[in-house]
Amino acid sequence: MSILVTGAAGFIGFHTVKALLKRGDSVVGIDSLNNYYDVNLKLARVDDIKSNKYDFIKLNFCDQELLFEALSNYDISSIIHLGAQAGVRYSIENPLEYAQSNIIGFTNILEFSRKRSIDHLVYASTSSVYGANKKIPYNENDKTDQPIQFYAATKKANELMAYSYSHLFNLPTSGLRFFTVYGPWGRPDMALFKFTKNILSGEQIDVYNFGNHSRDFTYVDDIVEGLVKIHDRFIDARNEENFHAEIFNIGSSVPIQLMNYIKEIEICLSKKAKINLLPLQPGDIKDTYADTSKLDKAVGYKPETNIKEGVKNFVNWYMKYYHGD
Repeated sequence: MSILVTGAAGFIGFHTVKALLKRGDSVVGIDSLNNYYDVNLKLARVDDIKSNKYDFIKLNFCDQELLFEALSNYDISSIIHLGAQAGVRYSIENPLEYAQSNIIGFTNILEFSRKRSIDHLVYASTSSVYGANKKIPYNENDKTDQPIQFYAATKKANELMAYSYSHLFNLPTSGLRFFTVYGPWGRPDMALFKFTKNILSGEQIDVYNFGNHSRDFTYVDDIVEGLVKIHDRFIDARNEENFHAEIFNIGSSVPIQLMNYIKEIEICLSKKAKINLLPLQPGDIKDTYADTSKLDKAVGYKPETNIKEGVKNFVNWYMKYYHGD
């Protein structure tokens, strides 16, 4: 029996595959290796994992026929679905990419789960679904029907789609609302990566909302630990009488002011940033803050990595990967 991880060459997918292999699971990973950001970084993640219990397949799950055919010889017990078109601002410019990957693609994953009688489908949602909601910390019971960008709208749609499949087909599903994930092997389109790159090169960093953002930055290892615990917690849900369609926040529950985050990067690089202050961007949420009490009650989730340690770990990886330091 194998665990299927989609988006396996992506940031969180890569770390999830490594965690599953480390504890002895057999894993099948799929990824389309699209060019949304540097494909070489994705290939480097794939190459970094060496295990005879891991099969990687280049595959776009938006093609249902190819998806079913490529996985026909694998005995898949559960799915961790992390593949998606990510990025808030890119969704404003290219909404069709999100409709294809996050709506059509997710439908294919749901259909695969139904037809193969998958024990548990865990999938990535996002804190962005809270949208125009001004109540913090964000709780899973808060309103999420006012997304302020299309990326969040597609992820909210995923939560509703998963609920319907859970109800109709007794398919256990768990959606995880990620809060600003960061760490080694991170995405080049995210703030930590861009800030580090520009500070090192002496270029300006664009800081929106004049630096008045706060974010619930969550280290990738803490995200993966909670994700795997949720995967395991509900793996036997089919044996229970009622269907399961759960949603969980997964964050650090320690909001950090963006300017303090930048200071930590400056400390690690021993170099000051040239800051270009700009107004709030369309689609940006001012503050994020996760209430993770539901996740803690379910699986004992306790993030352990503080911002100093997390930023340092990223900078050390970045310097080694790009500069050989």
